[in-house]
Amino acid sequence: MLTWLTHTVNGLAYGSLLFLVASGLTITFGLLRTVNLAHGAFYLLGGYLAYDLASDGTDYWIALALAVLAAAAMGTVVQRAFLHYVAGRELPQIVLTLGIAYIIGDQILANYGGDPVAPQTPPGLEGPVTIGDWTFPKFRLVMIGVAIAVAVFAGALLRFTPTGAKVRAAVDDEEIARAVGIRVPLIFLLVFGFGTGLAAFAGVWGGAFTSLSPDSGFDMLLLALIVVVVGGLGSIGGALLAAFAVGLIDQYGKVWFPEWALFTLYASVAALLAVRPRGLFGKAVTR
Repeated sequence: MLTWLTHTVNGLAYGSLLFLVASGLTITFGLLRTVNLAHGAFYLLGGYLAYDLASDGTDYWIALALAVLAAAAMGTVVQRAFLHYVAGRELPQIVLTLGIAYIIGDQILANYGGDPVAPQTPPGLEGPVTIGDWTFPKFRLVMIGVAIAVAVFAGALLRFTPTGAKVRAAVDDEEIARAVGIRVPLIFLLVFGFGTGLAAFAGVWGGAFTSLSPDSGFDMLLLALIVVVVGGLGSIGGALLAAFAVGLIDQYGKVWFPEWALFTLYASVAALLAVRPRGLFGKAVTR
């Protein structure tokens, strides 16, 4: 019984990491309809920056904050300098963001080599927690709580604040939003920066969970896209539930059918989308 409890919590912890990656993509892709294939590169950028700073003696939490801010700033530059001019045009967005992803990945490869690096576990979260006869890494348990907290914060920000109301208005009808005085380009700029900042945060914590390598960004991007589509475009709560489901399917697939683990995951996703093409909580959102 304790073994299955460990597998279940492992799956939820991995799903929490996927949600931290997918939360930013849910905002930039699901809400803004910006196809950002560089999202995985921002995940790597945050993780490697924090790893560098912490290796040089910077306090962990300061390194985390600086990495997130740097990635968010770079995201705003990319949005304003490039994506702003191809808004609503998916093919140029794909080519552009894919090129940015390769540039960032090549720079990481040139500076760090191809060997994986293992960023520091957050201070105070090292070691296991023991509940009766059950022992589990403390960091992974906390990650589940962090994912839920991020989902609640992001959902509340978009639904219950004036800023969230402006974002929804700009997404639903850009022309009317401009007519009533909403600065739509600024809103899109800040939202895109927020999304890339979330990707960087996931990179810092995800690196401590699974380690980082120059090619892991594309792996995380693919899984994040699955979470976003299964959860429903633009749905934070849907992304959280989808991430937990993907994490559990991945974990139990590796336990029950190790040779068929990838098939188990992608077949489950295909079956769900065949029944619900818009995902769990997807809506027909247009700009």
